[in-house]
Amino acid sequence: MCGLCGFIQIDRVIEPSSMTAVVERMADTLFHRGPDDSGTWIDRDAGIALGHRRLSIIDLSPEGHQPMTSQSGRYVMAYNGEIYNFRELRIDLEQDGVHWRGHSDTEVMLAAFEAWGIEGALQRFNGMFAFALWDRHEKVLHLARDRLGEKPLYYGWTGKTFLFASELKALRAHPAWRGEIDRNALAAYLRHNYVPAPYSIYTGIAKLPAAHRLELRLSDPHAVQAEPYWSLRDVAEAGVADPLEGDDESSVEALDRLLRDAIAKRMVADVPVGVFLSGGIDSSTVVALMQAQSSRPVRSFSIGFDEEAYNEARHAKAVAQHLGTDHTELYVTAEQAMSVIPKLPLMYDEPFADSSQIPTFLVSQLARKHVAVTLSGDGGDELFCGYVRYFWGRRVWNRIGRLPYRLRTLTADALRSLSPASWNVLFAGMNRLTSSTAVGEITGDRVHKLANVLAVPSPDALYHGLVSHWPQPESMVHDSREPLTALTDRTQWARLSDFTQRMMFLDAVTYLPDDILVKVDRASMAVSLEARVPMLDHRVVEFAWRVPLSRKNRHDQGKWLLRQVLYRYVPPALIDRPKMGFGVPIDSWLRGPLRGWADDLLSEKRLREQGYFDPAPIRAKWAEHTSGGRNWQYWLWDILMFQAWLDTAHA
Repeated sequence: MCGLCGFIQIDRVIEPSSMTAVVERMADTLFHRGPDDSGTWIDRDAGIALGHRRLSIIDLSPEGHQPMTSQSGRYVMAYNGEIYNFRELRIDLEQDGVHWRGHSDTEVMLAAFEAWGIEGALQRFNGMFAFALWDRHEKVLHLARDRLGEKPLYYGWTGKTFLFASELKALRAHPAWRGEIDRNALAAYLRHNYVPAPYSIYTGIAKLPAAHRLELRLSDPHAVQAEPYWSLRDVAEAGVADPLEGDDESSVEALDRLLRDAIAKRMVADVPVGVFLSGGIDSSTVVALMQAQSSRPVRSFSIGFDEEAYNEARHAKAVAQHLGTDHTELYVTAEQAMSVIPKLPLMYDEPFADSSQIPTFLVSQLARKHVAVTLSGDGGDELFCGYVRYFWGRRVWNRIGRLPYRLRTLTADALRSLSPASWNVLFAGMNRLTSSTAVGEITGDRVHKLANVLAVPSPDALYHGLVSHWPQPESMVHDSREPLTALTDRTQWARLSDFTQRMMFLDAVTYLPDDILVKVDRASMAVSLEARVPMLDHRVVEFAWRVPLSRKNRHDQGKWLLRQVLYRYVPPALIDRPKMGFGVPIDSWLRGPLRGWADDLLSEKRLREQGYFDPAPIRAKWAEHTSGGRNWQYWLWDILMFQAWLDTAHA
């Protein structure tokens, strides 16, 4: 796991004698991604510079140093990630007469490019990666990113200089940088709580989407276009059209065998390896299959909170004791958790507002004291039908979809005719009259949410509302137009007739790469920890899309097939409980210890002077939240994380 950066200049923006110093400065901003070694490579005539920071995981010797040149001298590469099947590829290449200097996967990748070409090699790679590959013969820069988007890669033009790097902070270190905030991307951020690919928070700078590659030819440098080399849409459509045959038990056995292999490949390292354990289905499955293949207790890690609603540590401990892992847990105080907040803007490098970023960093920090690599259970929800919205959304639409749309909109308007506060007063009065608390669980906030659901015209619109934060972000961000994304551009959707499968697909191409994997990558890399995600082995993904929905959701129990694998190793009693999010009590923190910090960032004067947001709806939500009238934590956290990032990035 590493960090890469570089640039191509098509004029003399920087004198050739200064190119090394510039790319070194860019690479130094990525020290956290690779504290073990650094390197640069310059071709002054071509105007290209590559920089690298190394976290040594495979081949700790100098033979793993990057940027690395292929044996023929044709290719030079700076690379971030791991190719898990590099040993098998190495054997194949040896049969073609390749000889090796060391035993790194980087060297295998370069030999693969020479033997099979760029596209052919990408099709054979099983891993997480982002790389910059320079072809010295053809004068072509190749950038590529792994199939599911585990590793990040930004790129774009600033003047006559083409920049690329693992993180935005490296781009900002280049003297040609002229970063301008993209207001359209900011609107998309308010919708999602992250900036969705291919956009970044800066105008002219893009994220390379998952499973894409691009070429920049010096002969025509501005003809740069990203192209897919693998398609999750194709995988989903083909899988649903060709479902698995056989009975339940054969499917359980096939998934067990496939996950074992995916996990075994991710246990290979020349440094200590551990695993995150929350006690939920996904992480427990990964830990169980790791322990089943290990001759010694696996190192497992979890964090806990004193707030019971946010604490999974006791469940994780019970699973660890049953499996016999070497378990480490840390109970974190609210003060310790909140101390992470000032680090978030620099850590995430662009606005990012998934508050589970805080516990993810804390468990990464804990694990890094003991290991250099950790496995994570992410991906199970999207692949095996785990999110509550899959059941809730389908159930709600089955009920309301039968009603005429006009009737539903009239009912919604009637429910919204009273404010949430007025509904609360009405419910309180009903309680006094009836001496009952039955209606006490209904709040005005929930009535308005029900109204919004009733007013949707289609199941896809229902899903869109469920995954949106600010529902009309263009009205929030001055001079903005919300751009099309994979969520809103129907031409990017898989042709799937089932509503649940459409939700799972859209989550897998939006929320998974742009939220979940960003969160894990930045939090782990901030402490120089490599996080590996075995459920996102592309073979597991392709298998999962062939699993019939009836083996994922059975009797409204999600991840049915994955559970059957886990039950082979862990008793159901230790696992079966309501799903918990990996979160922190942001709502109460904003009313208490974070109130002063938030008050400052959300002040009307500051918002007006900055000129990005309309202050009125923000101030209204802040007043309602602090008074306890409504819980606007998610919406407010979006604004606060942008404000905090703006202070850090543009200080």
